[in-house]
Amino acid sequence: MQRLIRGRINKLGICVVLLLSLLIGRLVQVQLISTESFTSNHINLIEASVKQRTQSLVVDEGRGRFIDRYGQPLTHDYFPSVILFPFLKDLEWPKQELAMILKTQPQEIDRLLENAKVPVVLTESLTDEQMQQINELKYPGVVALYRQFKLKEQVAKHVIGYTSEDADTFMNRYSEKVSKENYSPHTPIGVSGLEMAFDEIILPEGSTKLLYHVDRFGGPLFGIDVRYMSPSNPYYPVSVKTTLDKDIQRMAEEVLESHQVKKGGIVLLDIASNEILAMVSKPSMDSTNPSEGLGAHNLMLEPHFPGSVFKTVVTTAAYEENVIDETMTYNCDLKINGNPEEEDKQMGMLDLETSFTRSCNNTFGEIGKKLAAKDPQIIEKYAHILGLTGKVGWSGQLFGFSDFHQIPEEKKGIIWTDDKEKRVPLAVAQTSIGQKDVKVTPLSVANMMATIARGGVSMEVKLVEEILYKNGTPLFSFPEHKREVDKLSSYTIMQIQHLLREVVTSEVGTGRLMKDLPYQVAGKSGTAQTGKVINMNGNDVELYNRWFAGYFPIQSPKYAMVVVDLDVLEDEYKVTPIYKDIVQGLYERAKED
Repeated sequence: MQRLIRGRINKLGICVVLLLSLLIGRLVQVQLISTESFTSNHINLIEASVKQRTQSLVVDEGRGRFIDRYGQPLTHDYFPSVILFPFLKDLEWPKQELAMILKTQPQEIDRLLENAKVPVVLTESLTDEQMQQINELKYPGVVALYRQFKLKEQVAKHVIGYTSEDADTFMNRYSEKVSKENYSPHTPIGVSGLEMAFDEIILPEGSTKLLYHVDRFGGPLFGIDVRYMSPSNPYYPVSVKTTLDKDIQRMAEEVLESHQVKKGGIVLLDIASNEILAMVSKPSMDSTNPSEGLGAHNLMLEPHFPGSVFKTVVTTAAYEENVIDETMTYNCDLKINGNPEEEDKQMGMLDLETSFTRSCNNTFGEIGKKLAAKDPQIIEKYAHILGLTGKVGWSGQLFGFSDFHQIPEEKKGIIWTDDKEKRVPLAVAQTSIGQKDVKVTPLSVANMMATIARGGVSMEVKLVEEILYKNGTPLFSFPEHKREVDKLSSYTIMQIQHLLREVVTSEVGTGRLMKDLPYQVAGKSGTAQTGKVINMNGNDVELYNRWFAGYFPIQSPKYAMVVVDLDVLEDEYKVTPIYKDIVQGLYERAKED
């Protein structure tokens, strides 16, 4: 009997020891091992415990910011602010002195603190002298400093992109940062645009906070002042200096909005540097749900049917390959399939120059067939030389990245989807007028116009100039990159420049409405059938893409620009008025400077 009791006691003792061991092990895990990454949710227990006994305010989230070419903020900026902690409402403190410095009434301060449970920002309109006077009060819970604020009015949303919290994606991208650097997988990451492209470079090393320790009733623990808690690296967060001009970007957005463009946009390049000054895509991104709908896509980076804009490529190939006689005329009373054109679209017999100016389809169908008979690859070859088939955004080495892309969402253009059709005359003719399978991005078309304006020098398009340390000194500067393609002859470039100018100056040119602009423009219009049909009043109505692509001013080309209006009705012509408004706006801006 005693042996049985002793055995039960031993078993009970073993169970107690095991239970105590488990509890001790759990305590060691919580207190010593997993303090900064507890459970599969990676909870930071130290931060959680601190939250229970502190009042805090984030002064700087720590993520790098984006600025324009002149240093103007595009995402967030730093503004002078005075921070008041909520426990002040239960104390006697120098409220009168603060009110005098801020030139306000004490009752206004009381009103703001009355129901406050977290630190509040009393004002964002302070001078440096006022900030110094406030901090000289030296009263716990009253602090004046520069605090980070997200800009209320943001431009270039598609270009900048957005961030989102996604623990699974964070773990896929940065698992080592979680395991070795104690990053939280709930840290917001870049999902689109530049936020995505530069995500690893601008990830926060930690936020900057104001912390104040309080007792269990929320009152201050006197003797412990407000703590300024920030990452130890004084060079971060960095700023990404884009090539955008914020004022021009805003103007372009306003012009598109005023013309009520539903789907389309503009791309504006600086010809000398081949940098993007402005890029707008419509519809606008929905700030409340940026990942949904057509507004989630930057349509300036996606391929669309170009229509007659593509005739620039065919004409370039024709001059380079010497397959045309400029005195030769073409029957512009016919369609590319040989059938008669509608009577109101018949143009008679036209030479190359007039055909380009008036955009006669049959001329370029015939030229395209001559090119294909010589070499079925020719059209695609010159589309590549002019940058319409591959990606033209800047790519190269950046720190540990061997193939870094500034514009990762850029898509490639398409000329053919079936190589067999390169030998089918009608398919070649359709391709030569920018139809059939041809789709190109507005960015690549703008780059083509910049290449022509520069005399044939093809360059990659830059969207970011450099990365700057927190103190403003350069961390990395992106060099100019020439595209490694065959050089076009000076004669060909001269002829294309002349034809693009004739489109605007000729009385019958498709761009003649831009003839009297203060900047002289050269360019090419385009109307493309999309194959899309909508029903209006019981009738099926086809939709079109409208383009105008060109450069200006002629005497000393500075800007290359594309305007595109997608999926519009046949009688809708917004691209020319939009182009004119932006050219006029750039001219007025130059006069002010």
